[in-house]
Amino acid sequence: MKARDELGKDAIVTNVKQIKPGGIMRLFKKPTYEITAALDETPPKTELSRRESIKAMFKDNPDIILDDDKKDTKEDEKSANGLTDSEKLEQKISNIAMLLEKQMGAKAKEDTKDKDEEKKDTAEEKNNACLQLIYKQLLENEVDEKYINQLITEIEPALKKDGSVENILSGIYQKIVLKLGKTEVMGVTQGKARFVFFIGPTGVGKTTTIAKLASKLKLDRKLNVALLTADTYRIAAVDQLKTYAEILNVPLKVVYSDTELKDAYEEMKNYDIVLIDTAGRSHRDKQQREDIEKLISAVPAEERDIFLVLSITTKYRDLIRITQSYSEIAEYRLIFTKLDETDTLGNIFNVKLLTGAPLSYATFGQKVPNDISRLDAQMIAKQLLGGSD
Repeated sequence: MKARDELGKDAIVTNVKQIKPGGIMRLFKKPTYEITAALDETPPKTELSRRESIKAMFKDNPDIILDDDKKDTKEDEKSANGLTDSEKLEQKISNIAMLLEKQMGAKAKEDTKDKDEEKKDTAEEKNNACLQLIYKQLLENEVDEKYINQLITEIEPALKKDGSVENILSGIYQKIVLKLGKTEVMGVTQGKARFVFFIGPTGVGKTTTIAKLASKLKLDRKLNVALLTADTYRIAAVDQLKTYAEILNVPLKVVYSDTELKDAYEEMKNYDIVLIDTAGRSHRDKQQREDIEKLISAVPAEERDIFLVLSITTKYRDLIRITQSYSEIAEYRLIFTKLDETDTLGNIFNVKLLTGAPLSYATFGQKVPNDISRLDAQMIAKQLLGGSD
């Protein structure tokens, strides 16, 4: 607090040293402390890169971890910046529309160089030009062409010949939001334990994601949390989770089979939430998939949640194979990790439409308990269409 009083709220404590009094006075005096603090004086960038914009977007999103975090608010309740939800939506669309209109203007100038006389400035041509730019924008964000064509086909019948860019964009925007659907996260039932499984390939960040959620649930929500790991293939994974368990002062149990998980299930019924780490398995290995299925089956369906953890940086064709293999195991919700390592969010839209599974959380860094947030359909739609803060 003293460091922040002197240097400002952005001061960071880098070292704390205890200084004990010397001589006979050490018996009567308390030790003092020397604090070293630093202040990052790097000037803020005036423009964010695409990747920085994505990370900043999620950092600003409220960390809504549980379903019971929802509050009964009016649709047009004023936000912190004084805008209503519908006003913010109009502002988002308007910003993207301005960008598209600039691009359309530049394209129109190029087209008129050699065929000024042949050009017909019709509303229909303007609509087509707008749709082409939207198509290009979604493609650059790595949305699969199949889904882009689907969006365009669905919106075209509703277009009026005199439709404005904003109306066209609004239609596409609303279609994307509708297709992304409502986010589904963890829920807590009073007096009843919830067992939450995290499945997915190796290297996507399951263990770190579990640590972030455990921290939020324990520290922010004051819930009775326990950790359980079946990832005995990697000693480092067990050690990592053990470290987090010790810091949070929560129990950690290691199980080696579905039989042991059944025993652990009986032991942990008095906890609010039990987060279960599983080994990253190859989607090509049938035996490994069956092992995970047995683990999940050890907990009754009505008492469990399953989250498939995927890295957004994985190639879409690999995500297709991964999600198809896990669909044989159980119904799941989707968590996307490593959003800080990408410039595009197209895979979120692609996998959502491919699987039909509800979206849940996103992670965008290694900091625990931070760098995790609930996915938001409007923010994703805005980024897919080229909007930025």
